[in-house]
Amino acid sequence: MNDFGWINIDITVFNYFILAFAFTVMLSYIVLAIVSAFSLKHYLRVNRLIPYKSLLAFQDAPRISILAPAYNEGFTIRENVLSLLSIQYNNFDVIVINDGSKDDSIAILVDAFELIPSDEVYVASIPTKQVKNVYISTNPTFSKLIVIDKENGGKADALNAGINFSKNPYVVCIDVDCIIEKDVLLKLSKPFLEATNKRIIATGGVVRIANSCIVKSGKLIKVNVPKNLIARIQVLEYLRAFVLGRMAWAKLDGLLLISGAFGMFDKEIILKVGGYNTNTVGEDMELVVRMRRYMIENKFPYTLKFIPDPLCWTEAPESYEILGKQRSRWTRGTMETLWIHRKMFFNPRYKILGMISYPYWLFYEYLAPIIELTGLLISLLMVYYGILSWSFFGLLSLFVYTFALFFSVLAIFTEEATFKKYESKKDIFKLVWAALLEPFIFHPFLIYAALKGNWQKIKGSHSWGDMTRKGFEKKPE
Repeated sequence: MNDFGWINIDITVFNYFILAFAFTVMLSYIVLAIVSAFSLKHYLRVNRLIPYKSLLAFQDAPRISILAPAYNEGFTIRENVLSLLSIQYNNFDVIVINDGSKDDSIAILVDAFELIPSDEVYVASIPTKQVKNVYISTNPTFSKLIVIDKENGGKADALNAGINFSKNPYVVCIDVDCIIEKDVLLKLSKPFLEATNKRIIATGGVVRIANSCIVKSGKLIKVNVPKNLIARIQVLEYLRAFVLGRMAWAKLDGLLLISGAFGMFDKEIILKVGGYNTNTVGEDMELVVRMRRYMIENKFPYTLKFIPDPLCWTEAPESYEILGKQRSRWTRGTMETLWIHRKMFFNPRYKILGMISYPYWLFYEYLAPIIELTGLLISLLMVYYGILSWSFFGLLSLFVYTFALFFSVLAIFTEEATFKKYESKKDIFKLVWAALLEPFIFHPFLIYAALKGNWQKIKGSHSWGDMTRKGFEKKPE
């Protein structure tokens, strides 16, 4: 064997590994897309003509508390709270938790909603940072609003404070910067009314991007494709993740994540498992996994539901700086959740969660950026030694790019075949153009942010990272 014989063998093994990894990733995406397509078709057939407003007259509709943590959200908080209060539902209240904001959030809330301190006692069933004040409104128009002002403890701690104060059996946890469709609680509560022999412990929903959309008095007036290219690419990302991803995982009963921006939970089960984990920045994913483990380990029949309707709209980062903070935090949250629940890995006791969902998240969500970087470094090493097969490298790159473009276009097509929120051909063209650019200007940055998240976790960072908001576009008066 010549001096490069061992290198040739290693290159062959490496090539086959990369091919196998790429093939299995693409195959999994196709399978999930097919499952999602059938699930969406069934959902639309069963639910499209349901008169949801009839639930307004149903006295036994689930009683719900909307929990909205807020930290330095003064720029948008008034519009956001108005959006929550204008929801079409009877049995609900809105609990806004000001988590030690350093801006004028609490002053804006007190002034806009005519708040005064309440004499109701706060009972900490779940330990939290100190609550300084609880406010209610003197204006009957805002009678459903409760504002908790507390010391800063992070989003998980703020949600736990809201859970402690809630008197209702169900909680909807959202980001306060979200704009919510008016029938959101009607659609979220429907699965709980239909429950049979399995207890529904949570319901997730689709989150959409609101950048460049027109908002008036907390209501989404017109949906536009974001003007900012980074935000526009995130529209594609969210469509793929929610419509072609989580819809399928819910159907397969393998859903591990309900977005922290939007989810409805059985409060009794949250209290049974001890509330949100304040020691992770991925509290949304970790709670869902812990709730599922609790039900499985105690042999309680249960299920989760997923609503594909575009019910929640959020402001996406428009700069690489803010996007990087968000994505590195997501990586750290994933690492923490996978480590905490490592017992599930290929453990048949946890059925599809242990045998499919957990390994999928480990290999294709968490490890994928590391594998991609390793592949790039080895390719550079092969270039250095002059042994790179450029034809193989070019064909593989073209194949991956073509598939990525195909999958994004499929997500756009699925959106247009179902909910049709983007009405103009110009908007569709903008999304397709973003899909063409995404692999070059967006995906490499996500790899960088994920690797940075790994490094931050190794260093012991627990920082959340400030998410600066620009605010929604207002409709001219």
